Amino acid sequence: MISLRRFFSALLAPVLVAAAPNAAPADERECVVLLHGVAVSSWTMNRLAGKLEAAGYRTINLSYPSRDLPLEQIALELLPKQLRAHDIARAPKVHFVTHSMGSIVARLYLRDHRPANLGRVVMLGPPNQGSVAADAAARHTMLRWALGLNLQRVGTGKRSLSNQLGPADFELGIIAGSSQINPLFNHVLDRPHDGAVTVAAARLDGMKDFLVVPYSHTLMLWRSAVSAQVISFLRDGQFIHPTAKAAP
Repeated sequence: MISLRRFFSALLAPVLVAAAPNAAPADERECVVLLHGVAVSSWTMNRLAGKLEAAGYRTINLSYPSRDLPLEQIALELLPKQLRAHDIARAPKVHFVTHSMGSIVARLYLRDHRPANLGRVVMLGPPNQGSVAADAAARHTMLRWALGLNLQRVGTGKRSLSNQLGPADFELGIIAGSSQINPLFNHVLDRPHDGAVTVAAARLDGMKDFLVVPYSHTLMLWRSAVSAQVISFLRDGQFIHPTAKAAP
């Protein structure tokens, strides 16, 4: 004799099967991976991540041990593992938005682990030609301890990874800052700069668009105008440049 449990299971099975596809709908949004800068964590990208979510993107705001692990290990071992865990392959497109050292992590990752569904990349304050401020910080014991072992890898010297990765072969937009409010490094940086990276050093051969904003290296992350520019490039492949005023 059939048990009551089996009877109700057989009765409800068609209903459960029909309902299953709607129980956990696939996230069909385009995905944005956010990578922070040196000696901080994903919290610095939280505001930007919120703006991207509001614009309709699925965000993956990652933390990585920038002070303790070599950049190669971060970009080629840790980051691929993190992104597999977030199943980026199922997204229609996967974009990257990076700040400072995170830009070098992304360049190295994309060199060796290019996703088939790669979309666009936006870099904020990237030391693409190396940072003289990183060189200066690496000469000071306390700053070297505070900022970690990768300082020289984003500097301008022989150990610089920034200068070894070659031009961009992906769709790239770069935002550089020009607010010079960092008293530690103002004397070593050529103007204009954002307090950590010069406008000239942010550039990278192969970039599609470039924009200078009147904000500092870190504060640009909290500016709504910068968030809007990031969204513009991810959506349209270009920044919103100020229109030149017509002559009177």
